[in-house]
Amino acid sequence: MQISGKVILTTIITSIILVSLLLVFKFSYTENKSVVTVGILHSITGTMAISERSVIDATLMAIDEINASGGLLGRRLEVIIRDGQSEGAVFAQKAEQLIKEDQVAVIFGCWTSDSRKNVLPVVERYNHLLFYPVQYEGMESSPNIVYTGSAPNQQIMPAVKWALDTIGNRMYLVGSDYIFPHAANAIIKDQLTSMRGVVTGESYIPLGATDMAHVVDEILREKPDIILNTLNGDSNIAFFEALRSAGIQPKDIPTISFSINETEYQYMGDDLLLGDYAAWTYFQSVDGANNEAFVEAFKSRYGRDRTVTDPMEAAYVGVHLWAMAVRKTHSFDPVVVRSVLGGLSFAAPQGAVSIDPRSQHLWKSVRIGQFQTNGEIDIVWSSPKPVRPLPYPPYRTRDAWHSFVNELWEMWGGAWARPTAGDAELTGVMP
Repeated sequence: MQISGKVILTTIITSIILVSLLLVFKFSYTENKSVVTVGILHSITGTMAISERSVIDATLMAIDEINASGGLLGRRLEVIIRDGQSEGAVFAQKAEQLIKEDQVAVIFGCWTSDSRKNVLPVVERYNHLLFYPVQYEGMESSPNIVYTGSAPNQQIMPAVKWALDTIGNRMYLVGSDYIFPHAANAIIKDQLTSMRGVVTGESYIPLGATDMAHVVDEILREKPDIILNTLNGDSNIAFFEALRSAGIQPKDIPTISFSINETEYQYMGDDLLLGDYAAWTYFQSVDGANNEAFVEAFKSRYGRDRTVTDPMEAAYVGVHLWAMAVRKTHSFDPVVVRSVLGGLSFAAPQGAVSIDPRSQHLWKSVRIGQFQTNGEIDIVWSSPKPVRPLPYPPYRTRDAWHSFVNELWEMWGGAWARPTAGDAELTGVMP
């Protein structure tokens, strides 16, 4: 049968239209739109809401700054916020929803390593992009994640060295019962072994738990020189209340916390934290014009009584770094944006930061602060210059750290936190 030229032409035109429609659908966040949708994924409910709600505020402020300056590539940024509900599995579901249904160009979010570990395979499966703003245990590096929080050698390890030099060598370790505290304490124990420090005890509390009797009894019995605290969320309130009720004061046994910042301090108050310490790369009290402008902008927007924290600053920086990559590539496609991230620098409120091209973590300065009155944290020590990120601490090989993390996963039945039978459950020292 002979096919007419008109039929062939019609077929070709139809094919072109279909291909064009497919391309428009695939790259809907970049083509023929006056807005571009971005996703925010944090806990608005659950035990982590106390920490994560403020990070949403800082993320939104950065997005509004970009929109106020004309948007990106002539487009306004439109935000969709999803609630991870303080549950790792929910974070994974919401990340997939943001990518598949909402078709966001990027995701800003997660706090706990449990949430990040659940989201990681989702963003890798869809070859997407997550900006993660919180300090963590390391032992990970994904091309689909930009880690704007601290690596272990930018928070945990310098704090341990500072404590050994200034306070004492006998340390008690307490943390929430999920991957970050277990991994952080493995790093600490390796470091103490190399520096002749001593672990006097080690306890883990389920996220959200409030029964601290066992931990405080052990601290009273062992009398360590210092407590290293990797508790997350509102379990910190119960822990410090139990310490003070037992008569344990910072002048006798101080605590260095790795997840308590200005927001939690403002909520918890002087009675619980005054005189103790925190380790971060940013505090609201950092000197410099950039930080003064950042803090003033935040307070003007959200209220003079609000405070700014390390994860909030890291989230704010992440939005602006992403925007820099978009402008450089003239694209919102996550794959294209990722191709130029390595080496990007930004004049952040904390000081200059840059993305390390090998790990997609930031070069950052390290700081230790002491809780003072009226919600202030005074910086008592800082690194002389930004520190190169080392997500894999040098005490073990990369493969050995991966094995350690996999053992936790298997021990917890394919999860990133230990399954719990109830609020009061406590676990002992890691094997």
